[in-house]
Amino acid sequence: MNEVFKKAIEDGASDLHIKAGDFVRARIHGELVPLTEQKISHAQVRQLAIKLIPHERDRERIDEITDYDCSWGLPGLGRFRVNILKQRGSFAIVMRIIPIDIPTFEDLNLPPVMERIAQTERGLVLVTGVTGSGKSSTMAAMIDYINRNYKKHIVTLENPIEFLHRDLHSSVTQRDIGTDTESFMSGLRAALRQDPDVLLIGEMRDKITIDTALKAAETGHLVISTVHTKNAVQTLSRLIAVFAPEEQEMIRIRLADSIQAVVSQRLIPTVDGMNRRVACEVMLVTGTIRDCIADPDRMTEIHDLIEAGREQYGSQTFDQHLMELVKSGVVSFDVAKAAANNPNDFDLKMNIFGDAGVQAGQTPPGMENFGA
Repeated sequence: MNEVFKKAIEDGASDLHIKAGDFVRARIHGELVPLTEQKISHAQVRQLAIKLIPHERDRERIDEITDYDCSWGLPGLGRFRVNILKQRGSFAIVMRIIPIDIPTFEDLNLPPVMERIAQTERGLVLVTGVTGSGKSSTMAAMIDYINRNYKKHIVTLENPIEFLHRDLHSSVTQRDIGTDTESFMSGLRAALRQDPDVLLIGEMRDKITIDTALKAAETGHLVISTVHTKNAVQTLSRLIAVFAPEEQEMIRIRLADSIQAVVSQRLIPTVDGMNRRVACEVMLVTGTIRDCIADPDRMTEIHDLIEAGREQYGSQTFDQHLMELVKSGVVSFDVAKAAANNPNDFDLKMNIFGDAGVQAGQTPPGMENFGA
């Protein structure tokens, strides 16, 4: 299996799928492709699961496990985020490949404004997107930027720990949920007594965690976390909706006061089909956007404010970034249109009519001076 892992990493895979009765498959450029010529037996998958589980107490109850998360490292190659599951009574394993080297904003093709977001002293910064959209890599790049440039105490709460950060200018404390602390909630409460400057929370998934994260942001800490949402407005709505109706007015006020930025991302196939490029929406919270968050009747204005703030603040909508990717020849028009928030509006803004598409590297009609 080590040779299979090595080949997956060399081929640029993002995930490995290992299931009894199937080939080992790797997700390469967004598609699952077989890596082995022979199918794997239940006994082989079970044995691999035992190898991947870090704790003896959990290995002893292997046949009772139905869902299990952990991380695992292969010396000299990389680390993996591991999920062990049961399907039709047999074991299956899904492994997310985590590079040894922590990526920079430039490596990830993120907009320059990300450095300004990472320089935020206090408040709440959210990185959002569907599963597999690169949220963990973006947060790792933010932590690495802070670690290289500032003398701070960074505390991360992760399930499991993915990227390993060395102490550089900052001191980085990484805590694994289930191993180093009982839960996100207990780890976050304890972290507030550990003299942190920056708190990274792997995911804000429940009311108590969201409330505690807001308290941390309100008391002068920078809190970085993720939410599984598609864009900035949906992120705000999701956080508010977690709370009971009678609590939502106060949560709106607290959120409006604390939130500093929302970065929402999607991975889009490139023109050559050999890679994927991040398309991201960046909401930098201004005074006007804070007013819109606090007022439920004005939430619909936020998208237009993000769009209008590109030149002055560095914010951008998904569609603005997609237009830029099309113009530069990185992404095809059809792929960008399918990924747009509003495909028809995107088509109109690109000034494309009828069935005409944009070929790789071709500037669409009316876009000759775009971005000038």
